[in-house]
Amino acid sequence: MAGGKMKKEKQKGPRAPSNHYQGGVTFHKSKGQHILKNPLLVDAIVQKAGIKTTDTILEIGPGTGNLTKKLLEAGKNVIAVELDPRMVLELQRRFQGTPFSHRLKVIQGDVLKTDLPYFDICVANIPYQISSPLTFKLLFHQPAFRCAIIMFQREFAMRLVAQPGDNLYCRLSVNTQFYARVSHLLKVGKNNFRPPPKVDSSVVRIEPRKPRPEVNHKEWDGFIRICFIRKNKTLGSIFKQKNVLSVLEKNYKTLQAVQSSQNASLSENDDMDIARFGDQSMEEDDGMDVEMDVECDEAEGAEGEVSEFKNKVLSVLKEGNFEEQRASKLSQESFLTILSMFNKAGIHFS
Repeated sequence: MAGGKMKKEKQKGPRAPSNHYQGGVTFHKSKGQHILKNPLLVDAIVQKAGIKTTDTILEIGPGTGNLTKKLLEAGKNVIAVELDPRMVLELQRRFQGTPFSHRLKVIQGDVLKTDLPYFDICVANIPYQISSPLTFKLLFHQPAFRCAIIMFQREFAMRLVAQPGDNLYCRLSVNTQFYARVSHLLKVGKNNFRPPPKVDSSVVRIEPRKPRPEVNHKEWDGFIRICFIRKNKTLGSIFKQKNVLSVLEKNYKTLQAVQSSQNASLSENDDMDIARFGDQSMEEDDGMDVEMDVECDEAEGAEGEVSEFKNKVLSVLKEGNFEEQRASKLSQESFLTILSMFNKAGIHFS
């Protein structure tokens, strides 16, 4: 039974370490299937969610329905998205013929490829490998929901809530907190799951900001990506790098040419051949600080003539006293200020 003690008995035959059972269903650790077995933890998650009796709840990864039952008791109805057809069948069997059956809708499919319906609250115990893409899928979901309560791998969760100056503060922290208020709710040990994962977990609350920030999504993402090439280097050092200047100058010349010939606004030219630094989108950011191998041209000023465009870029940073600042220490407001200054100077990142 969930939450009960199991007798430790020696197994006569070999037992696959990656498979565990509940109600005849085999759980596969390789697929990220870790079912909550602690009923006190399930109750705590529901309580932290602040569910209203009128709420439509989106549950991602319901498994065998331990959490689903509590959500049905608290809210108006539950929409459960489950990839594994065996789990879908188990859910249907569990609630068939109960008072909850007409208030539960089960969608079989990959949540990342599913058009999500309207919901007020999201509760999710997800495979950790989809943490980042799912987070940003939810943040850009319309209409905006009230909050999401999600179980993440501990380190990923701490990156989400990290503040400027923290060791774990990274591009993931900035992007997530730009679009939402994020708070850490619960620490969850690995023994609360069946089968237990290799790492501990945390429950995080995500509340989309309303109204959403009025910033071009691709522009913001491109700018933050460059700032965090090496988060502990000064912005002046980062924006002197040849690869960075090459991308920005290409964008600058392209936009100037288009604006002069067509008098078109940026928003009307989303399909132009605009360069972007790196090829990792915001949704693919796993929160790990991977420093890009870029060639630095800081010695160019001493050995040769400094380009006019390079001076233009650095003058923006100097004007706002940001040249000696580091991304690892900057707040959301500072990043917004710098981006606005660059854009006013005609320098764009998407």
